[in-house]
Amino acid sequence: MIEKENSERELVRQIVQGNRFAMKRFYDDYAGYLTAVSARYISNRDDIKDVLQDSFLKIFNAIHMFEYRGEGSLRAWASRIVANEALRHVSANDKMQLIGLPEEELPLAAEEPEPDFDDIPVAVIQEMIRMLPPGYRTVFNLYVFEEKSHREIASMLHIAESSSASQLHRAKAILMKEIELYRLKIKHDERSMAK
Repeated sequence: MIEKENSERELVRQIVQGNRFAMKRFYDDYAGYLTAVSARYISNRDDIKDVLQDSFLKIFNAIHMFEYRGEGSLRAWASRIVANEALRHVSANDKMQLIGLPEEELPLAAEEPEPDFDDIPVAVIQEMIRMLPPGYRTVFNLYVFEEKSHREIASMLHIAESSSASQLHRAKAILMKEIELYRLKIKHDERSMAK
């Protein structure tokens, strides 16, 4: 663990000094993960690449402000930059359809069923999330992956808290239907193979 800490700190120090090999190493080590972060919010591959390129430029320009706070802090810091860039892209380019349900139609958080992803491959889950409408996908990702509250999401996206809650509710409803369809398809495929 100490070796990884020293390695991350040394990598950051070299990037701050302008070492291009260190920048390439950072890119090679983090590009896959950061692409997945961007893909949570954006479905178009070219847009994902654009956001990633802009994000790496911001990361390299701001890395002198990074403060090491333990293992994973560099990854988390870079992820926040990518998520923010993706959100900027989404709000500038997608019609997010951020329309709230009336307050009385929103289920209480304790009553709302949660999607059960337990037996579904990660790639399938990611594709299901990627296929959500932009507004639903954005709120879902901020709430689930970035662990933002509805108040924080509302502030970030300039919407009402009830709109954030309804977008999450609708995203979960769509995901639960997609999960059910996926499981039915798997059962059907298994029966077909058994014959």
